[in-house]
Amino acid sequence: MSWVVLHFIGIISYAASGAFVALEAEYSFIGVYALGLTTSFGGALVRNLIIGVPVSELWDHSTILTVFTTLTIIVLLPLKWINHWKRWSLFFDSIGLASFALQGAMSAKEVYYDDLGVMVLASMFTGVGGGMIRDILAARKPLALKEEIHAILTILCAICIWLGWSSPLQLTLIVLVVMALRMSAIRYQWRLHLPCNLKRASKPQMHLGILGKNSIGESSYEKGEQRLTAKPLQNGRAKA
Repeated sequence: MSWVVLHFIGIISYAASGAFVALEAEYSFIGVYALGLTTSFGGALVRNLIIGVPVSELWDHSTILTVFTTLTIIVLLPLKWINHWKRWSLFFDSIGLASFALQGAMSAKEVYYDDLGVMVLASMFTGVGGGMIRDILAARKPLALKEEIHAILTILCAICIWLGWSSPLQLTLIVLVVMALRMSAIRYQWRLHLPCNLKRASKPQMHLGILGKNSIGESSYEKGEQRLTAKPLQNGRAKA
């Protein structure tokens, strides 16, 4: 699978993620287009402002056509398709994270050459900026601010571009590695052992399957509470 195909899959997945967040928030079709476009172009817009490139260079005809076609199809599809998207959203969203982060780093390298700091900033904002703006518009806590893996993977992408990885084969390999690392981090709940994370790590967490639905319907605490409050009947009256 070539880099171009993976990049367009990333564009489609980011546009779709914004659209489905809008549908979950019960927005109208205007909200679907607004959040879809924001997710697709919001991070790149911030990136261009950072590296001093005109925003007008974002308006690539093939990219715009891909985004609008994706959003139009989602608007016309039945709502039951949202459940199918949820099952595979992590997989495709990981492709989008990697391809957008790489695109941001390559754009910064064209302007600042070997300035790693600017490349990291451009990669980070391109990879997670659109999703953060999308979550804010949907009144949700931005996922990128709750998980370190997003920022770490964008930094990894920037370092690879800084080292000179630019061939389609190398870019494809980076995308596959980022996908594997992100899905593994969420599956096994990898976190940095920092003081701010110790309290959260000590709390029991319900695990969500990567490609499946939630396998835990109720926590053990809730089940135990129901057993305590349930009173068996004897002779038509509740036992004291």
